[in-house]
Amino acid sequence: MEALRRMILEKGKGIGNDIVKVDMFLNHRIDTNLLFQMGEAWAEEFRAEKPEMVLTVEASGIAMAVAAAHALGDIPVVFAKKSATMVQNEDVVQAPVYSFTHKTQNMIRIERQYLPEGSRVLIIDDFLADGQAARGLINLCWQQGAIVVGVGIAVEKGFQPGGKALRESGIHLKSLAVVDGIQDGNIVLRPEED
Repeated sequence: MEALRRMILEKGKGIGNDIVKVDMFLNHRIDTNLLFQMGEAWAEEFRAEKPEMVLTVEASGIAMAVAAAHALGDIPVVFAKKSATMVQNEDVVQAPVYSFTHKTQNMIRIERQYLPEGSRVLIIDDFLADGQAARGLINLCWQQGAIVVGVGIAVEKGFQPGGKALRESGIHLKSLAVVDGIQDGNIVLRPEED
């Protein structure tokens, strides 16, 4: 997606050889015009799959999930929580997820009632590196008998194994931008597919 690629090159920063810092416009401060363009891009990619809800994990994926759900006709958004809360009932599905960014293990969870059996689910998230979050969300869907119709990612780190593994497993994956590496602090993007 050209608008996202342009923003990554203009405002993104590479840190070390594996950190892509895009918090100025994507996941701390959010460029809302770009956000809704991203939602439209995912809707165009996945509309034929007839998703009935969008699933993400708190917190960075929520805004993107809302944008995609709105573009898909205002379908519901469900997000997995990273910790138990006092108001969450005990009838949950859960899966372990290691966060590459935070270097922590979380147990993500969703109340079963929010992820009905047989529902058609589109997963949306901000980053794909090793694929831990995506696989955790897919696991929650499988536990509930929900159907994963695809995974939409804003920024995929193409130099890490997550995207390749998801594609090889048959998941319909659409990453709006793929980073091939970081050279001297500069982000190197993969050419857009036609």
